[in-house]
Amino acid sequence: MNIFAIVRHIRPQDVLDILFITIVVYHLYIWFRSTKAFKALIGLFALGVIFTAAQTWGLFLTTWMFQILWQVLIILLIILFQPEIRQLLERFNPLQRLSWRKSSNPAFWVETLTEACFKLAKNRIGALIIIERNDWVDEWITGGIALEGQPTPEIMMSVFQKESPLHDGAMIIRRGGIAATACYLPLSSKEGLPKDYGTRHRAALGIVERCDAWAVVVSEERGKVSLVRDGVIGSIEDPADLIKALDELMTPKELKDQRPWHRIYLVFLHQWRLKLIILGLVTVGWLFLAGQQNFVVSFKIPVEMENLPVKMEILEPIKPEITITARGLRKDASTLNARNVRAKIDLSLAGYGVRTFRISRNKITLPSKNVDIIKIEPDEILFVLKDKEKSNSTK
Repeated sequence: MNIFAIVRHIRPQDVLDILFITIVVYHLYIWFRSTKAFKALIGLFALGVIFTAAQTWGLFLTTWMFQILWQVLIILLIILFQPEIRQLLERFNPLQRLSWRKSSNPAFWVETLTEACFKLAKNRIGALIIIERNDWVDEWITGGIALEGQPTPEIMMSVFQKESPLHDGAMIIRRGGIAATACYLPLSSKEGLPKDYGTRHRAALGIVERCDAWAVVVSEERGKVSLVRDGVIGSIEDPADLIKALDELMTPKELKDQRPWHRIYLVFLHQWRLKLIILGLVTVGWLFLAGQQNFVVSFKIPVEMENLPVKMEILEPIKPEITITARGLRKDASTLNARNVRAKIDLSLAGYGVRTFRISRNKITLPSKNVDIIKIEPDEILFVLKDKEKSNSTK
């Protein structure tokens, strides 16, 4: 396969195709890399490489076995990794972006919430607080008891006390006020978490992975406060740090992302090595698959005149050209050009005057038998032929 020939014929839509797949693969990698499904995806990729190599080298039995295996494997993966697949589809749900939510003013409740969280930590009382932002969290929670009030230390201490019937589960903060408590959340399947992170931390990660909410976790074993945002658990040592983080959290995202350099950094420079590696792998895969794609190419070639009688000369056209449109696999059709395709007309039986010669497919020589000519334009050429001796005597 001539890679350089394929590269020469890359179209704008091919570049968009590569960039789109690169973006999809990048986000899939970011999403799956910390889950159990990532190891399965690596194994699936390795099997795909083996299957492709078997097809290329003509290993009939191996190819046949993999064709049967794929059907069973796809169904098995869907069953085993149903939660991860559901989370992925939910993450890219465009309807979530269409909903409009009013941003809350954090000034009057952030300080009381912070005071309550550190008071809970001091008394070794575990708590999980979910702070709703733009995305609704109701669709991700089960159970729960509606409760209206401000997140003051007194209310939160009474809710999360072990003797309280509401202490088990998460509290939902909506627009600066308590909306519900004793809510159960989906657990994250992320791997590599520290051993001292318990169910509360996994539940906090589970809700944060599904929407733009943030979570505050108070550990009763360690007496520590953690803030969970963007899939990362960060320890908060000082109340001022939590207040600062929550103020930034509740700032409308559109205001933070208005700086052009910040957008450029996120698109191009953030994790640029990983993006380049994925772009390279996608490009290599595209080049390989593109060679097996049907491709149509058009180009001009000169028409060669053969066996012109010695006494005859061509007045016009002096250098006739035709346009050929050919179709075949990209790896074959992309190699065609004016240097390796020839069109010939036999003038041995030509007479004087205006003569029409038809250019058929059998008069065109191609470097590959796997390419078909679908159009020749023009398919006829008019020649004006005269006697060379008479022309000289006239002069």
